[in-house]
Amino acid sequence: MRISLPQADLVRALSAVTRVVEARNTIPILSNVLLSVADSRMTVKGSDLTIEASSSVSVLDAVDGAVTVEAKVLADIAKRASGDVSLVLEDEALVVKFGRSRFKLKTLPAEDFPDISAGSFEHTFEIDLASLLSQVEFAQSSEETRYYLNGVYFHTYDDHIVVVATDGHRLARFVGPESQPFDGVILPRKLVSIVPKGKIKVELSNDRIRLTDNASTITSKLIDGTFPDYRRVVPMENDLKVVVDRDALAAATDRVAIVQPDKGKGVRLVADNDNLKVSYRDDASEDVAASWDGTEPLEIGVNGSYLSTAVRVFSSGKVTLEVRDQMSPIRITGQTDGLDMVLMPMRAV
Repeated sequence: MRISLPQADLVRALSAVTRVVEARNTIPILSNVLLSVADSRMTVKGSDLTIEASSSVSVLDAVDGAVTVEAKVLADIAKRASGDVSLVLEDEALVVKFGRSRFKLKTLPAEDFPDISAGSFEHTFEIDLASLLSQVEFAQSSEETRYYLNGVYFHTYDDHIVVVATDGHRLARFVGPESQPFDGVILPRKLVSIVPKGKIKVELSNDRIRLTDNASTITSKLIDGTFPDYRRVVPMENDLKVVVDRDALAAATDRVAIVQPDKGKGVRLVADNDNLKVSYRDDASEDVAASWDGTEPLEIGVNGSYLSTAVRVFSSGKVTLEVRDQMSPIRITGQTDGLDMVLMPMRAV
């Protein structure tokens, strides 16, 4: 195998792939990328056995072949290279040359590299998936015991694409564009973090998903589990509402949290007349102008970090906290059409 290509092309191809590769692996070849050359194009592929990413670029002076090489080392060399870069397979080592520099990298056989991209896909459509996921990804769980919450539920409801994430304490739901129905699937957390921006081609089956844009292809297994019936926990009949400016509420919550020794503790919200007081014990408080339609003051305890993170996802302007009583879930809506969130209450402090 022999190829020559511009440094920028090599960096671009590796950048699209190395996000999938785990630096430390008990299986050595999973720390490598597969380089394969055919028809004057080089394809770079990386995998962690759950997600596979590939990217292709045109090359110069090509001799077909394939080999795997350590991803991080090659990527670091490419970033520091200049001009055209030459890659030549010599005696089971990959020799990388540019300018006066020369590197000799260890390799592993290409035929040992795993392939998870095979199989058919029942549904195909184009969508800006990254934009949808960005509305809800903050609410994904990282608790491994409830692995089915370690991602985003991607499904259709009432002929629209819907994405939902929850960690059991907060929930975010975004209703997207119209779509033909498909069975709901759970996109893994790692995949959610690397979905290409902009409109992409999405191919979906019951056990994997493939995402394709102009620069790369990502194939991922789906989480094999059952997402809970989230609609049961979204309170649609909360009859009391606090309307407040998004930025003012988020900033006040962040300032009050400064004095908290444990950021997981709750802050107290007290809605009364045209005011919402945000406080932590007697140590800090801030009043925020608000519209409250209750006849009596209402005190609610909520995780302050969760609250400020949630409201900032909405577009600037007013957000509405819909409540029933101090022990019931809080539903949040705002200026972003199709987006709503739920926060579970905490003991007020």
